[in-house]
Amino acid sequence: MDSSRPLIENEDRYLTTSKFESCEALVKSAREYYYTKGYGVSIRNSKKDKFVTLQCDRGGSYRDIRGIQDKRQKKATTRLISCPFRIIGSKGVDGTWVYKPKHLKHNHEPSSDMSGHPSFRKLPPDTVQTVEEMTKSGTPPRQILSSLRQQNPDLPANSRTIYNVKRKIKRDNLGNQSVIGALFEEFEKDGFLYDVLHDSERHITSLFIVHPLSIKLAKLFSYAFVMDCTYKTNRFNMPLLDIVGISCFNTSFYSGFAFLESEDEESYTWALKAFKNMLGQGSQLSVIISHRELALMNAIKNVFRTVTNLLCVWHIEKNVLAKCKKHFQHNEEFDIFMASWNNVVYSVREAMFVTNWVEFELFYNDKREALEYIKSTWLPWKEKFVNAWTEKYLHFGNRCSSRAEGAHAKVKKYLEVSTGGFKEVKDKICLAVEHEFNEIKIRVASEKIQIPHNCDMPIFRDLLLSVSHFALQEIYKQYEKISNGTMTPCTGHFTATMSLPCAHKIKGHREKSLSLELVHPQWRINSLSLNTKDALVYDGYSTFHKLLDELDSKYLVWPLNKKEFATSMIFNLINQSEILFEPMVQRPKGRPPKSKKRKGKTFTTQDPSRFELVESSRTQNPSSSACSFQICNDLVNEVSYGHNDNISYDFSIYRDVSSDIGQ
Repeated sequence: MDSSRPLIENEDRYLTTSKFESCEALVKSAREYYYTKGYGVSIRNSKKDKFVTLQCDRGGSYRDIRGIQDKRQKKATTRLISCPFRIIGSKGVDGTWVYKPKHLKHNHEPSSDMSGHPSFRKLPPDTVQTVEEMTKSGTPPRQILSSLRQQNPDLPANSRTIYNVKRKIKRDNLGNQSVIGALFEEFEKDGFLYDVLHDSERHITSLFIVHPLSIKLAKLFSYAFVMDCTYKTNRFNMPLLDIVGISCFNTSFYSGFAFLESEDEESYTWALKAFKNMLGQGSQLSVIISHRELALMNAIKNVFRTVTNLLCVWHIEKNVLAKCKKHFQHNEEFDIFMASWNNVVYSVREAMFVTNWVEFELFYNDKREALEYIKSTWLPWKEKFVNAWTEKYLHFGNRCSSRAEGAHAKVKKYLEVSTGGFKEVKDKICLAVEHEFNEIKIRVASEKIQIPHNCDMPIFRDLLLSVSHFALQEIYKQYEKISNGTMTPCTGHFTATMSLPCAHKIKGHREKSLSLELVHPQWRINSLSLNTKDALVYDGYSTFHKLLDELDSKYLVWPLNKKEFATSMIFNLINQSEILFEPMVQRPKGRPPKSKKRKGKTFTTQDPSRFELVESSRTQNPSSSACSFQICNDLVNEVSYGHNDNISYDFSIYRDVSSDIGQ
């Protein structure tokens, strides 16, 4: 084909006779017309309401603007071959837009498949709107593309097209604002409670945020929370403190988040003070569950002086496994050691704990290093994890931080990658919080009109439709003990930890209905109001307005110098610079990766913990047997709060099994 002449039949007639009402219509028509002929068209330059210059999308030439030449890791390519094709669209005196041909020749053959041209893959406005809506709902790009292709199988877009559209939407939403400026504006507009710390160069070092829906849930269920840090959530490598609450259905909800500069006592104290201010003075917080992280434990002790801090028994078990496994030659022998340790942890009385610990210490006297680790690391904190003490506190059956682990996993599913900034992470967190709130709201409405079949009896009459089904089922389990004759002497543990009537209390009400007063407000749904339109007023507002009124009354009688000082202070507060910058990227926690391939990791999956590596080695060992561990563990697991409290186990069973292993 001769490329020295126009390649389109009747092209002159098309260009001279076509008129359009707008510039957009002209550009759209030109693209559609030339795409049918095998050529892509893009906008070279334009001036609003004046003109637009269209060129072949293979026009121009590659320019090494950054001067990197061959230094780039990825080999670059270009489609630009200086094609001279040009068309000018201009606005006429009558307001219509017309074509003015400038150069209608191409220096290349037409394409048989137009999907290779970026201009051909551009999405129409209605599809862009769909992409924006799906992006706001947290849909990943690959699923967005799949959904669009179901609607239009011939859609020429690829994954890069979706990413480009998302980047353009983000840029348009920011406008002339910085990312941090737009973030704080959203906080103020949407009613977030937040606090921020920054360094001398105004780089953010810590950020505390609470969604308005989280404020509502945290104030309704303010009795127990689980706190834990997670990693790989943001591109600054800042640890994220996740504060998780417990609903009346025994489900979890996000109560607050804090991006911390470091995991030290000062950072934790700052975050917990902000959380305490959010809860307000009427908070009835009684228990906080955490890991044995001394900085966090000290912060909890300093900020919440009357609150009990319990330690996660699951993490204690895994830490003992990781530290003590190396001192045992046989896996079966170590399994019995772990079952013996669990027997100590689940001692239901203080005297029983003393007896079990003495037996444990004597039996494993030859494992001095393992015993020293337990005695120095865990025994000083026995009141925070041993049943004999923990079953006196209102923890609603929560003895481990699994809620926090589940919350970490859920929010990371929304995040997908660990390279987002504060605004991206905040947007994804909002999706998770709103989802949880709606689930709880709908469940409250459902259980207010539903009656569990097994609880439809006179003794539950005053509790039905007023107490959550979870609490009803817990009470029913206690009721069954009376019917089955499996009652044991009362220790008060069930009522102390769950604040629900135990079997002994129910037995005294067999002839009449249980009173609603026997059920803790945590479990009641009859008075719950989860209307999102209800105003959420921060407790500090009332104090602030009282001070303003007092200032206004005293200002009139102050001398001039005091009036000037007060005016200047208020002026400085109002006009103080609020310009802040994104945090500096921190070094991630843990040992730097040795492999070059790991340096570019963007996924949110945690690196394996030490106990996971130890467990993996045990699993891979063919001589490992889980039988003996399961037998011993079954004995220990019979002891749970409020059940079989009089059971105490003799260590002779462990000696017999251990001697068999030794032989």
